[in-house]
Amino acid sequence: MTPPHDLDRDTPTALPIYMQISEFLIREIAAGRLVDGQRLAPERELAKSHGTTVRTLRKSLAELEKKGLLERIQGSGNYIRANHKAQSIYSMFRLELTTGGGLPTADILDLAAVAKPADLPAFGTADHGTRIRRLRFLNRVPIAVEEIWLDGDAGVIRPEQMSDSLYRTYQMQFGLIIARAEDRVSIGHVPDWAPAGFALRPGTLTGYIERFSWAESPAPVEFSRTWFDTDKALYVQRLI
Repeated sequence: MTPPHDLDRDTPTALPIYMQISEFLIREIAAGRLVDGQRLAPERELAKSHGTTVRTLRKSLAELEKKGLLERIQGSGNYIRANHKAQSIYSMFRLELTTGGGLPTADILDLAAVAKPADLPAFGTADHGTRIRRLRFLNRVPIAVEEIWLDGDAGVIRPEQMSDSLYRTYQMQFGLIIARAEDRVSIGHVPDWAPAGFALRPGTLTGYIERFSWAESPAPVEFSRTWFDTDKALYVQRLI
């Protein structure tokens, strides 16, 4: 049985609790920690393990059922059904705990509309953008710091519009759907703005990801760079 985890109940960017639970379970399925045909614990027990009500849990399970990831059999229980084509909010989030899975959340460190600096690669069509710096967590374990740039011509994000899932924010605020992304994984030095809550000190060499993301236009609308703690997280790309 999947162990309990801490849901993000307090931060203004947190997803609704039922969505956090469904996304957590989807990532557990993707990581192979919940397998095809596995029977989930009874709903009351499962709700208790997630610190929520049976009513909220059932909303989460309904999301899985809509995605073809759950079969509910009357009088028997809820069974996992593998569906590699199922999409989720965090389908493009490639970092997982070293033990697999983990619910992504984030703390915003800084958000500003600024000119693009010279060290950024070319992306988008504007000379400015929204820069977002965040501390990322998996199951509330700090695993990465990231800097995301949304091109200024795509829109300007305000703090009150933010969600833990930026792709969800883009879609809800601007009608901008990220259709594809390209990741370049290497190593890099932790930036000097990394907070004390991140275990790796500035300048430490660690795992590094550069990502370009596209919507409908030929030019990428977003560029991001992520420094992740390789003792706590892995970059995982599954080929199905």
